[in-house]
Amino acid sequence: MKKLLGMLLLFLVALPAQAADTVKLAITGPFTGGSAPMGTSARDGAKLAIAEINAAGGIQVGDKKLKIEPIERDDEAKNERGALIGQELAAMSDLAGVIGSVNTGVVLAGDKHLQAAGITKIICPAAGSASMTQWAKEDGPKTLSIFRFAAHDGIQSSMVVEEAINRKFKKVAILHDSTNYGVSGRDDLVKQIGLQGNKLEVVATEKFNIGDKDMTAQLLRGKAAGAQAILIWGIGPELAAVANGMAKIGMKEPLIGGWTLSMSNFIDNAGKNGNGTLMPQTFIEEAVSPRAKAFIDAYHKTYGVTRIPSPVSAAQGYDAVLIFAAAVKQAKSTSSLKIRDALEDLKEPVEGVIARWEKPYTKWDPANVETHEAFRRAQVVMGMVQDGRVVFANEADRARLAKRGAK
Repeated sequence: MKKLLGMLLLFLVALPAQAADTVKLAITGPFTGGSAPMGTSARDGAKLAIAEINAAGGIQVGDKKLKIEPIERDDEAKNERGALIGQELAAMSDLAGVIGSVNTGVVLAGDKHLQAAGITKIICPAAGSASMTQWAKEDGPKTLSIFRFAAHDGIQSSMVVEEAINRKFKKVAILHDSTNYGVSGRDDLVKQIGLQGNKLEVVATEKFNIGDKDMTAQLLRGKAAGAQAILIWGIGPELAAVANGMAKIGMKEPLIGGWTLSMSNFIDNAGKNGNGTLMPQTFIEEAVSPRAKAFIDAYHKTYGVTRIPSPVSAAQGYDAVLIFAAAVKQAKSTSSLKIRDALEDLKEPVEGVIARWEKPYTKWDPANVETHEAFRRAQVVMGMVQDGRVVFANEADRARLAKRGAK
């Protein structure tokens, strides 16, 4: 009997694995809570790309076309949920990849499980520097399945500091939330001030917590120290509390910070107090090209809105799926490890709504975290809040993108 069972087991093992009938792609992020405008916009942008790919028959994988099967998971911006979701997805043997995440703590809690299982993930639309630098160390992995599709904090903080210097400010206050994202953003700002010649003096550094509604004390300390501008880093509606607090105490100094200042929960809650706020953007909701117009129109029609809650997140979610699909096609496989290898050496350019992506990633090098970072300075512009929307802060950026003429 034992011999028979052994022969049967050997026979089953020898059978060819059943071919995948779909490309299973997990989409994760905070679909509820304070970070939801980013999470839901990235998810919906990704699903828009998935719908377009599936309507065209799917991805050519070898001799057949496979449709993408999205698997959604709401991490609620909670680190413990991120860990559980990471463990769950890592245990899925037929999972081709993961796109998503917003909060740095969620990434730090969950991505280690994906990396251990060899599941390819594209962090999108956000997460702070630590989400990638955690792998860039001497005893770090020699191969990495984690990529990022967002303007990393080095780019953003550089642009924020550059903007303050160009406006001839000498003294600034730094405000940041107490999350991993806020703390790493603070550190990036300080580092960039040094790299750009210490032309700015930080006269106050203040933090606030998630859920705080009154930032008067922090702002008054910055004002008393002579701050000519507020450099800010954080996530969620607390950013609007800062803008409203500034108006309350008569601070007319500009607010300059990370891209999250473009979220609807900042713009709506700050109202007119948000006007003039500046932040780096990878996509602005304006039909500057046929490609941008088609994407914006499709998003509005599909989701029944007249304004995308987080245009940056939506566009990044859309383009990330296109890049992932290109890697699946090149790999001729739904194997997550083969998709990883293809991402590191994409042969064909991908025409996205943000840019034309040519070799966005290269082979992982722990000494150069940008090998798994898609964005460079050329793909980021400075945006400004104006009457409930984000517009181009620099006309030259609008003109440059209009010339792109993407399909």
